[in-house]
Amino acid sequence: MIRILLADDHPVVRAGLASLLASEDDFEIVDMVGTPDDAVARAAEGGVDVVLMDLRFGDQPGIEVAGGVEATRRIRALDNPPQVLVVTNYSTDGDVVGAVSAGAVGYLLKDSSPEDLIAGVRDAARGESVLSKQVASKIMGRMNNPMTALSAREIEVLSLVAQGQSNREIGKKLFLTEATVKSHMGHVFNKLDVTSRTAAVAEARQRGII
Repeated sequence: MIRILLADDHPVVRAGLASLLASEDDFEIVDMVGTPDDAVARAAEGGVDVVLMDLRFGDQPGIEVAGGVEATRRIRALDNPPQVLVVTNYSTDGDVVGAVSAGAVGYLLKDSSPEDLIAGVRDAARGESVLSKQVASKIMGRMNNPMTALSAREIEVLSLVAQGQSNREIGKKLFLTEATVKSHMGHVFNKLDVTSRTAAVAEARQRGII
């Protein structure tokens, strides 16, 4: 049996996923939770093979990291942790890079077919990479154009710029010097072929980076 924990803040979504997955003879829904902290706590109790993790839920004002990303990082840091399969509506570069960097084994969009989701859970339980076509395309694009793809840190810095934060504020939040923040933004300008912070944010949003 593949023991599954559902983590999503929408009760209807949890119920829908549970109904779909429970129809499979080799799946067992061991619990359903609605917050990132509850997901981490339940995973820490054990008896879970795969966590289906929402991405942007339980987010806190002023914190740029999506709640699901931080929960994934904490779960994967546990002793003998379950696999984490992100199931979300969001597919920006920042979301994808954040989730994968945090240790997620896969990333599926909520508009994936039931067959793809079911197969994805089985693959995730085996520790195999699971990616929706759209997400796989993004990752391949980053691999094929490494000189123009923003790094995880550059995306993080740019996301804070988009929130209107100054270099000093960004530096304090990310424990970086102002000079380092400026250096990251310089790389962002070059990669996005822009000359201002406003243009960088606009271009990044247009490309689906943030």
